[in-house]
Amino acid sequence: MKKSTFHISKMDCPSEENLIRVKLQGYTDIKGLDFDLDKRELHVYQEQLNPEIEKVLQSLQLGSQHVKTEAVSHAPEEEQGLQRKLLWTVLFINFLFFVIEMIFGWISGSMGLIADSLDMLADSFVYGISLLAVGAAVSRQKKVAGIAGIFQLTLAILGFFEVVRRFIEMDESPDYQLMITVSIFALLANALCLYLLQKSKSQAAHMKASMIFTSNDIIINCGVILAGLLVLWLDSSLPDLIIGAIVFGLVLQGAIRILRLSK
Repeated sequence: MKKSTFHISKMDCPSEENLIRVKLQGYTDIKGLDFDLDKRELHVYQEQLNPEIEKVLQSLQLGSQHVKTEAVSHAPEEEQGLQRKLLWTVLFINFLFFVIEMIFGWISGSMGLIADSLDMLADSFVYGISLLAVGAAVSRQKKVAGIAGIFQLTLAILGFFEVVRRFIEMDESPDYQLMITVSIFALLANALCLYLLQKSKSQAAHMKASMIFTSNDIIINCGVILAGLLVLWLDSSLPDLIIGAIVFGLVLQGAIRILRLSK
């Protein structure tokens, strides 16, 4: 058995881990995958080295770099049942807050909340595709990934147009109280998802990653909270539009990554 170690510099979120799992799902010569999010490392276990693996990882544009390959006695066993249960849990949490933030985003008139809701939806897509990858045909995985990517891309583009429209017309300032309150609950939800995904490793060494492993979602939540405070202090919708544009950019980036899975 050969163990190839790759350093993935941009693997800073569970979403990247799931994207990699889906992308490598179709390679039957891979006997195991071991992720170390703390060190941003991926260990690929193969009976025979396949040079295509390195090319596939590089195609995701996550900063993949081959570190070393060594001989080992066997591949680690993965707790598929536990991982599937946890993926369903975080998928449910993300989709629930997509609905909550979308509703309150429109009620409060906040583009930051609406954009953050789409980011939650993007995570739901990733976890859903990851669940589908278990035992599903590669062609089916790619088809679903393509549909999800196009849908997410469309929403991001429409969001950008709405930000531009509101900037030109300078609508009334959004309800900062709803912005801050809903974002705090979304922040707690993302923290719970992060904790569950870290815990799934069942190794104490990975628990410390929660201190240094700052996901994009948590940063976004803090950004929306800050934008809500600035809306209050400046009595202007501009901070909300700025954070909305930034988040839509991240959603757009995620859509492009998902579309790569369909190729």
